[in-house]
Amino acid sequence: MLVSVVIRTLNEEKHLDELLSAINEQESDIFEIETVIVDSGSTDRTLAIAEAHQARITHIKKEEFSFGRSLNIGCSFACGEILIFVSGHCIPVEPTWLHALCVPIYEGKVQYSYGRQIGRDNTKFSERQVFDKYFPAYSMVPQSGFFCNNANAALLRSSWQEFQFDEDLTGLEDMHLAKKLVESGGLVAYISSAPVFHIHDESWAQVRRRYEREAIALQKINPEIHMTFTDFMRCFISSCLSDMGIALRKKIFLKEIKDIYLFRFLQYWGGYQGNHIHRKLSLQAKRKYFYPNEKVTSHLEVESDNEKNYRVNAAKSK
Repeated sequence: MLVSVVIRTLNEEKHLDELLSAINEQESDIFEIETVIVDSGSTDRTLAIAEAHQARITHIKKEEFSFGRSLNIGCSFACGEILIFVSGHCIPVEPTWLHALCVPIYEGKVQYSYGRQIGRDNTKFSERQVFDKYFPAYSMVPQSGFFCNNANAALLRSSWQEFQFDEDLTGLEDMHLAKKLVESGGLVAYISSAPVFHIHDESWAQVRRRYEREAIALQKINPEIHMTFTDFMRCFISSCLSDMGIALRKKIFLKEIKDIYLFRFLQYWGGYQGNHIHRKLSLQAKRKYFYPNEKVTSHLEVESDNEKNYRVNAAKSK
């Protein structure tokens, strides 16, 4: 059976060669592999690296990019009966990664599967705890609910054709599709034996934006979820205390305390801010969320309704 590994790229030269090499080294007696790159305007060596590994390449204009739209383009371009999604900064840990991820779909047990994510040496301490929470060391085939993550996932082609990815979401397009799949009677599996190293080389501002855009998307997926300021404080404090306890046991408390505080504050502050953004995003605002490496001037930042009203009222009072 042919399976297609679909990778979204924008200037991913730092890790792409290692990723594509790991894909080429995958072992399976069932699956043949093709690799598809969906590039949104790389200016570094990304495309040269992809060509050197004989990847098939398609393109999306930068101004038309969204996470869901780029995946839909990649899935349409791909030929495989199973579509595998992996981030351009994720590296399969084992040569059996792809086989383990796809077998539950091949056997008809589920239509969507996702694998474990673990950190590497430069992964922030608190993000390691997030990985441990959402990607544990045991599998669930199938799992309950529709949590899923396309940084390391596989989807039956016919299920993608039926539901497709939402092209307007600022993130969580995986959970949105999985929710529709589960509501129609489909199943999702978590496969701990299909791990990848997930390497987030992010600034602190990028950490906040990531959680903010995911919270914006979550409003569409679960509109009943509302995060109050009290919720923000409770989550921030409890997660810091938990991380500090783990750091103490590992005897790295003093080394990690600052990063624990910063990561958890920005994680939940981003979630709180994103949960309170209700207006339609402008093109500039979308670029902030889809391309966080780009510098966005302050007047392009997304304003909450309260922030906008405060600014207008202040101007009137002058």
